[in-house]
Amino acid sequence: MASSMLSLASASPSASLALQDDCKTKLKLGTTDLASFLRKEKRNPFMTAKSCGRITMVAVTASRFEGIIMAPPDPILGVSEAFKADTNEMKLNLGVGAYRTEELQPYVLNVVKKAENLMLERGENKEYLPIEGLAAFNKATADLLFGADNKVIQQQKVATIQGLSGTGSLRLAAALIERYFPGAKVLISSPTWGNHKNILNDARVPWSEYRYYDPQTVGLDFDGMISDIKEAPEGSFILLHGCAHNPTGIDPTLEQWEKIADVIQEKKHIPFFDVAYQGFASGSLDEDAASVRLFAARGMELIVAQSYSKNLGLYAERIGAINVVCSSVDAAARVKSQLKRLARPMYSNPPVHGARIVANVVGDPALFSEWKAEMEMMAGRIKGVRQKLFDSLSAKDRSGKDWSFILKQIGMFSFTGLNKAQSDNMTNKWHVYMTKDGRISLAGLSSAKCEYLADAIIDSFHNVK
Repeated sequence: MASSMLSLASASPSASLALQDDCKTKLKLGTTDLASFLRKEKRNPFMTAKSCGRITMVAVTASRFEGIIMAPPDPILGVSEAFKADTNEMKLNLGVGAYRTEELQPYVLNVVKKAENLMLERGENKEYLPIEGLAAFNKATADLLFGADNKVIQQQKVATIQGLSGTGSLRLAAALIERYFPGAKVLISSPTWGNHKNILNDARVPWSEYRYYDPQTVGLDFDGMISDIKEAPEGSFILLHGCAHNPTGIDPTLEQWEKIADVIQEKKHIPFFDVAYQGFASGSLDEDAASVRLFAARGMELIVAQSYSKNLGLYAERIGAINVVCSSVDAAARVKSQLKRLARPMYSNPPVHGARIVANVVGDPALFSEWKAEMEMMAGRIKGVRQKLFDSLSAKDRSGKDWSFILKQIGMFSFTGLNKAQSDNMTNKWHVYMTKDGRISLAGLSSAKCEYLADAIIDSFHNVK
């Protein structure tokens, strides 16, 4: 709806009255008359000034962006905002997946500080990287994922380009699928990381879900998972969490991974891995890459997105990679060329700082050993609070409920089995901030607060339905 604003400059009484009368004949302060006036005068509909002597009239219409509605707050990042506003001293932020020390403070790895000092000593510049990113990083990240002695590495069958952490790498993969596999569907686990759906939707890639979580056992619905993958249209992409499934923390066993690979191979599906926690889940880079290497060893073509947010604590550096394992060197070269083509209009080229940190750490034997030790320390702290939470729940809960599922989960997250109402009670009554699906980040929990959290979980589980 149009509105008007009238600004009067000082003028003599007689002149002012005459000018006002003249303007009134041309403009009435009603929306219909104003719109008519603007059309006649052929003025800019956003800002129209009509000067009558020393009287200036300005008309402003509604924004062209009026049709854009307010977006809902991010369900995870919104948790942190609510946590910050809470003044209770017992409050806990178990929503965001970021590592914290026992004192619940952010942690910058010592090895990262040393790698950054090396960069300063060398006086490295800030020139643009190539579209595919830093060559030393791309080699290091592929070697870490598959193993430097892996056949796919030795035979140059992997197309790797640096991406904007895990999210950006997944988005590039989705763009590749949309452009070169039109109509192909991506199957995602139910539940999965919330951003998977956003990424696929924005890339206009159709998706559906396969069963994964069993609420009765708070474990893996393996039979349902296999059945849904079998029923998917041949040639579908199956999005798998390489380790430390987010949000459940429930991973298949190696034997189950073999069966999953059998079905995917039989149906001519394409495995699509999201590897966000290599080394951070178990404390071992090799153990956490076992699922991906199992598929590669079968000679299967696959896509793998990587992130260094968790295992090197490079959350803000946005450093990751997209890897496509192909059946030939020629295919890998062509895929890489098209990944670069997709990346160019998206972000032109990736940032250098995080890439140099990774390359420096992996390329220096002493720093690499120190990094592995720090990963073991971080993974060990999370395992420790996981164990203490289980012990506290078992000691305090007299109902006989089996809480052992917490110990069977792995990584920084635990799926508590709490529903939305129970999760709300955790926040409203106990000041424990978490996502509404019942997921908690054990990386944000200290040993000192395990008993408090156990009290909150027991109360919410038994007293809220």
